[in-house]
Amino acid sequence: MGIVTPGFFGKRREADPHLPPGQYETKDFPVLSAGPTPNIHEGEWEFSITNESGDVKRWSWDEFMDLPIENIDTDIHCVTRWSKFDTKWRGVSLDTLFAEVETDAPFTMAHSYGGYTTNVPLEDLLEGKAWVAFEFDGEPLDPEHGGPARLLVPHLYFWKSAKWVTGLTMHETDELGFWEVNGYHAYGDPWKEQRYYYDS
Repeated sequence: MGIVTPGFFGKRREADPHLPPGQYETKDFPVLSAGPTPNIHEGEWEFSITNESGDVKRWSWDEFMDLPIENIDTDIHCVTRWSKFDTKWRGVSLDTLFAEVETDAPFTMAHSYGGYTTNVPLEDLLEGKAWVAFEFDGEPLDPEHGGPARLLVPHLYFWKSAKWVTGLTMHETDELGFWEVNGYHAYGDPWKEQRYYYDS
């Protein structure tokens, strides 16, 4: 599973309605990554959305900071079975970003500095479901957790919330990303335990 820090084994609370099946609550914030942590300075960070026609909309860090910023209070769930309740983030809604993009494509691929990718249907990024987050718990997002900015898609397993995100590309078909090619589920709903490709 890549780089893992201690502390992701927590106390199981099966009776808690906020806890998806097979998950354990943790008070820590474990670090799990597919590779080394890239070092990206805010001045060189850029986010882009490329539509199916190849048109690109880009935001620099300063332009991104000028967009409407939201406070997000949400639970997160990792495929390695830990869940963390009531996490607090700040970021820009994907609804805000896609308001400036013309697309009819139903699928996206998230791209990260370092080469990581993960696929997410567009409908799972809109209507208040996803953000590009740059703060966690009142502080700038640590590089080990995806800083300066990461995708935040809390209703799916956390590998879909791509760290060090640099952009999205639009696709007509659902193409598989890094972990999906390596056997993880194409969608990743924690409430259905969609961990691996053979899960329904």
